[in-house]
Order: sequence, then C-alpha cells, then structure tokens
Amino acid sequence: MRPALTVAIIKPMNLEKRKFIHSLVFPFIFLLLLWLIKLSEIIFSVDLAFLGTYPLKAKGLTGILFSPLLHGDISHLATNSAPLLVLGVMLFYFYRKIAYQVFFLIYLLSGIWVWFGAREAFHIGASGLIYGLASFLFFSGWIRKDVRLSALSLVVVFVYGSMVWGIFPNFNPKPNISWESHLYGLISGLLLAFYFKKYGPQPKKYTWEEEEEEEEKSDPDESENIPFNYHYKKTNHP
Repeated sequence: MRPALTVAIIKPMNLEKRKFIHSLVFPFIFLLLLWLIKLSEIIFSVDLAFLGTYPLKAKGLTGILFSPLLHGDISHLATNSAPLLVLGVMLFYFYRKIAYQVFFLIYLLSGIWVWFGAREAFHIGASGLIYGLASFLFFSGWIRKDVRLSALSLVVVFVYGSMVWGIFPNFNPKPNISWESHLYGLISGLLLAFYFKKYGPQPKKYTWEEEEEEEEKSDPDESENIPFNYHYKKTNHP
C-alpha cells in the first residue's frame, strides 16, 4: 500500500474515533452523576424524592432541575441507564453542534410541563429526558431528509419503538409510573426537531445535483431567448 493512500485512510478513521470518544464524554459523565446520587442516598440512608417535581406547588419547582437526577431505586435507575447512554451518544455524535442545546432544552421543557400538567405527586426519574431524546432523534432524521439521519431514525424506532406505549396511562404496568413525563418529553423532542431543523447537520448535496442546478441557472427556458422575426408581405389589392 502506498504511503499517501495509507495516510488518506488513517486520517478519516482517527477523526471518526475522536468524534465517537467526544460523543461518549458528556452522556457518560451525566449517567455517572445519576449513579453517584443514588449510591449516596443508599449509603447515607436518605431519600431525596422530595426534590422531585410536584405539580403546581412552589415546593415542586425544584424538581424542574433535580427530578431527572433522582430515581426511586436501583432498578429504576438501571432501567433508564442503557437508553440514556445510547441515545445521548447518538445525539452528541450526529448532532454535535446543537447537542448541548437540545439536551438541556428537553431537560427543562419536559420538567416545566410536568409541573404545570401532571398528577399531584412527586415526579422523579430521567425517563422524560429519554423520551425527549428518542423523539428528537426520530423526528429530526425524518424532517431533515438526510440518508444517514433517516437511517438513525429507523434504528431508534426499531430499538425503542415500544416506548411509545409509555405515554398512555392505561398501558403502564405500574400506577406510579409518570406517563406525563414520558408524554411531555416526547412532545419536547418533537418541537425541538422542528425548531432546530436548519441547524446542525444538513442533507448533503451530491455533485450531480449541483451540476443540474447550475445548468438550470445558466440555461433558462430557451423560449425566452429565441428572437422572433416577423415577416410580412405587402400585397396589392385590386
């Protein structure tokens, strides 16, 4: 293999590797924070559920910031861990330039709407954030009409499509599951997919498409440029 060709292959590989590692950093740190909080609760025998979102009560406003960080038990957190990490990595890998904005807007919007429109109870857990991420990744790929992002949408549907039943109260196996968080998270992701459609990755234009556009601009309708010569013949009438 020629040296120049070797360099040409290695450089894209190194770039993709750095991009993937960067996409792991924030989701991993965020998930680690959730586990540290839960383990601290267990070690010090404290329950921080009172910091969750309690709708339409002043005491529940703190939950807008803290509820995604809190979980009822280890099982609750373990269930949320894998999708939170996977969807977070997808967001930061494919939507690097807008990832932080999307993440924290879903975080805040879903929490605010839960405070305004959920049942009277303390709502805790990162499931609203998970639904928001899944919703954004699915609808954004569909809206942008980009091959890679559309494929990502299909992956999200294939892996996490069954989550949609979590937004309906009658389909939840346990009565204490916050289906409102799921619903508002999904709506947040949908709205942000439309809001950020002109930001971040855009559909790639291929050479043949650009050539066609240039031809259309340089060669307008021929009928507009055809000169018309009007010929008339003078006739003598008797």
